[in-house]
Amino acid sequence: MFDKILIIDDDPDMCLLLTKFLTKKGYIIQSAHSGHKGLTKLKEEKFDVVFCDYRLGDMDGKEVLKEIKAQYPETVVLIMTGYSDIKTAVDVMKMGAFDYISKPLIPDEVLNVLNKASQDSGEALPVPQTEQSQRAKEYSRIDTLKTSIDYLSGESPIAKELYRQVDIVAPTNYSVILFGESGTGKEVIAKTIHERSDRGSKPFIAMDCGTLSRELAGSELFGHVKGSFTGALADKTGHFELANGGTLFLDEVANLSYEIQASLLRVLQEKKFKRVGGTKETDIDVRIIVASNENLQDAFQKGKFREDLYHRLNEFMINLPPLRERKNDIPLFADFFLQKTNAELGKDIKGFDDDVLDAFINYAWPGNLREFRNVIRRATLLTPGSNISLKSLPAEIANAQPRHTGPVALNHDDHFKQADLKNAAVIAEYDTIMRVLKEVNNNKSRAAEVLNIDRKTLYNKIRQYEELKQ
Repeated sequence: MFDKILIIDDDPDMCLLLTKFLTKKGYIIQSAHSGHKGLTKLKEEKFDVVFCDYRLGDMDGKEVLKEIKAQYPETVVLIMTGYSDIKTAVDVMKMGAFDYISKPLIPDEVLNVLNKASQDSGEALPVPQTEQSQRAKEYSRIDTLKTSIDYLSGESPIAKELYRQVDIVAPTNYSVILFGESGTGKEVIAKTIHERSDRGSKPFIAMDCGTLSRELAGSELFGHVKGSFTGALADKTGHFELANGGTLFLDEVANLSYEIQASLLRVLQEKKFKRVGGTKETDIDVRIIVASNENLQDAFQKGKFREDLYHRLNEFMINLPPLRERKNDIPLFADFFLQKTNAELGKDIKGFDDDVLDAFINYAWPGNLREFRNVIRRATLLTPGSNISLKSLPAEIANAQPRHTGPVALNHDDHFKQADLKNAAVIAEYDTIMRVLKEVNNNKSRAAEVLNIDRKTLYNKIRQYEELKQ
């Protein structure tokens, strides 16, 4: 019986998540963050299985595999790689690896590979079998903690419109195209649509098409049968099969080859598929949500994406706004990410200096929410005191130029020819805010104190006026 597993990966988040998952399944887990540290642990004690990343900081997976098989030939080695291709699979298995698993890891696939390895060694390992509806959460990508920006809808008008569209389309079975810049939270929106639908208790499977080689895309999507190509040493369950009854999210779908796009179109139309190398057709019921930071209509007009597939997918499209268009939400996200990072690092940072929030609002955020979250994580780590200061920010953010340096001249006539009572109240509040800001030399914390509101409310009222002007 396999009991002890060693994980060798230079990504601490991956080690942590895989450790938590396998520990819950009853395994004894240890991890090492480099190849050399992993080999040292193997000298100290015996392990039944080693999960080893193919790309390590100090040595590659082939070197580690060679050392393990030379010194501990009975140890089962499973290679993990985010750069999967046929050559990698063939090379590592020729050298003695039992199998390889492509990232992002899917928990059910991890258990299946462990089961096959134990059966091959003559030791039956029971893989927990439950109904699909009861194991939906396990099907989520195992590296969600590392990639997800987590959930916060925001309060700006543009954010409210975004989630209004989510609520409209979620209860349907429509295919959805999510279009937006990198880091705008497309996977979060896809998962929100799934959770607010009738499929919410079923699997949500996410697949990054940008990391797939041309050779393995079909296998990852549809699965394969043993012997269907060199290196296919066992049957493999594809993402469509894993998502049956639920939702399949295909990120960066424009990266799929024309051949795979044609296969995808057939599956969507016929609602059945065959594994690569197989003859049996399997019926499926899967909702498709795709995402791209490239306009798919432009892509098919340039011949980079199939027009018929585009029209099949485009039953509903949602455009995700970049963070620079959601200035109202920046203080909210700053606090949200700070709370998450405090919990992650065991720290108790209280908040941000005034000029830090100003810098956040002035900065363009080309990496959007993903960049913002990482900036907060880095700043929290570097902050010794109770508040995050400009010293903890990257120079390009700390030095971001404001849209204006002080209170603007008040002239509403050009913008509000027919202002109603509600608009008049907004204008009156804005006039009061500008007058107080001038009196306190544009110190926003002091102005908020004088006005008896918090800084977030102050920013929101200023932004509300600016949106009214547009």
